[in-house]
Amino acid sequence: MEIILLIIAGVFMILGVLGSFLPVLPGVPLSWMGLLIFYLIPEIEMNYLFLGITLAVTVIIYVLDLVIPALGTKRFGGSRKGMIGATIGLVVGIFAPIPFAILIGPFVGAFIGEIINKSDSRTAGKAAFGSFVGLLASSFMEFIVTFAFLILFLYQFWTYKALIF
Repeated sequence: MEIILLIIAGVFMILGVLGSFLPVLPGVPLSWMGLLIFYLIPEIEMNYLFLGITLAVTVIIYVLDLVIPALGTKRFGGSRKGMIGATIGLVVGIFAPIPFAILIGPFVGAFIGEIINKSDSRTAGKAAFGSFVGLLASSFMEFIVTFAFLILFLYQFWTYKALIF
């Protein structure tokens, strides 16, 4: 039973790291689930403080992952409509069955939002580029957190390996 839970936790950790790059997988929540499953191993003492802190980080990063592309739009001169367009484009891109929709969605959404705001195509393109930069920044941030969770997982595993095996 312990080995099965450990394998499942490890799979979640790997999926979490992959999810920081693949738009169909929520990377940080998957990594956190891996940590939770690890602590469900009967021989491992439940660390509520550790799980609580990592859950708070997970929620904050997940929210920022949705907000940062819109902030990138704003930073590059986009309007409120461009920010809304980038956010809508991101959500549509997550669910669209089109290859690279997660990358294209915020860009197109910000561009359309700026065109609706009566901006010229140059300003709209600049704002759309900002949403793309924001998306890259949020993906990088998500990768850093999932990698840190993986390191924490490996450290905890190393600490408790004698109890598991």
